[in-house]
Amino acid sequence: MDYSPRIVDAELTALLDGLPAVALDGPKAVGKTATASRRAASVIQLDDPDQLALLQADRERIARLPRPVLLDEWQMYPTIWDTVRRGVDHDSQPGQYILAGSASPAMAPAHSGAGRIVHLRMRPMAFSERQLIPPTVSMRDLLSDVPAAIAGDSSLTLVDYASEITRSGFPAIRLQTESNGAATLDGYLAAVVEHDFPEAGYTVRRPAALRAWLAAYAAASSTTASYDSIIRAATPGEAAKPSKATAQDYREVLTKLWLLDQVPGWLPSRNRLAGLGQAPKHQLADPALAARLLRVSADALISTADIGPAELRDGPMLGALFESLVTLSARVYAQAAGASVHHLRTHRGDREVDLIIERPDGRVVALEVKLSGTVEDKDTRHLRWLAGEIGPDLVDAAVITTGKVAYRRADGIAVIPLALLGP
Repeated sequence: MDYSPRIVDAELTALLDGLPAVALDGPKAVGKTATASRRAASVIQLDDPDQLALLQADRERIARLPRPVLLDEWQMYPTIWDTVRRGVDHDSQPGQYILAGSASPAMAPAHSGAGRIVHLRMRPMAFSERQLIPPTVSMRDLLSDVPAAIAGDSSLTLVDYASEITRSGFPAIRLQTESNGAATLDGYLAAVVEHDFPEAGYTVRRPAALRAWLAAYAAASSTTASYDSIIRAATPGEAAKPSKATAQDYREVLTKLWLLDQVPGWLPSRNRLAGLGQAPKHQLADPALAARLLRVSADALISTADIGPAELRDGPMLGALFESLVTLSARVYAQAAGASVHHLRTHRGDREVDLIIERPDGRVVALEVKLSGTVEDKDTRHLRWLAGEIGPDLVDAAVITTGKVAYRRADGIAVIPLALLGP
């Protein structure tokens, strides 16, 4: 299979040019092995029992191999982390090791590796990485102190966006037919419950309860619904519900597997904006996983309004999963630009901004997401409120749409179709 270039490629290369070891983190099937292998001179696949046995017999062998050495699925043999850490303590030359992992190990390394091993997150493919249409607006430009140029035309329709939600950002899965891709995603989710949870050190006593909780979490995508409400939605009409401790275990393991990718509430560092809630906004790693958990196709997302428990969200499921797709893409672009991603919601719920992209100096770009091709004044009211509250700390603001044209409104707020936004 031909390799599809990823935005994280340049990040990994830059880190290896200056640092001895990089841990490439992300869920299974995200493309870590393909990306890391292109930069590795030696590869040890630790999910291969034979290669694992050889390494267990002689851990110091990695120091004798051509560098960089890729230790793929390193969490299968967590003690190799400390071997790498000790190795770079003695020799700190850049570009020695890549540790690719699809889970945090059940047995944590004895030492964190802080200062020796740097973590790099790899997510499913952002929209621009799918190469449907060349982007014309850069996230890096939006984050700069110079007003970004906003222009470009997109031929994509709402049907195309719904298709991209369900096709997945996992490289190998999105190349399959619709039916085969759905079957593969079902198998992926089954493996999470049946194999990945036990490997992460958690015994699933009621697999059906875990699947129901996952489906309820998927229905809560792009919301700050309480975890109690997610439990209730997972067990409608049932007296026996998962305990809070059990639900917490679900969340911890899914986070270790890099399958939960919650958006934290924004805590501004440069201004005194008060009354902000800190509840995270719920997101799975890939909106296609949410669609499969809810058993919906692209056609169903467009034609059916009442998907999933209505008490977990406002508006159609398509809007929630379109925001998930925008969030995934924005996180990939922001990471490449050295920025972080948050959301804003006041305690009272009267003000909210879907995404806050924060530069290291605390200044921000604010993004609203709208499942429409048109933007009216009411759609920008929270962006204009934020501009009034934080002034020059708001570098730029935009509404991300399913529309056809990128442009700036008279009030200075950009309107950008998702297809035209890139790194």
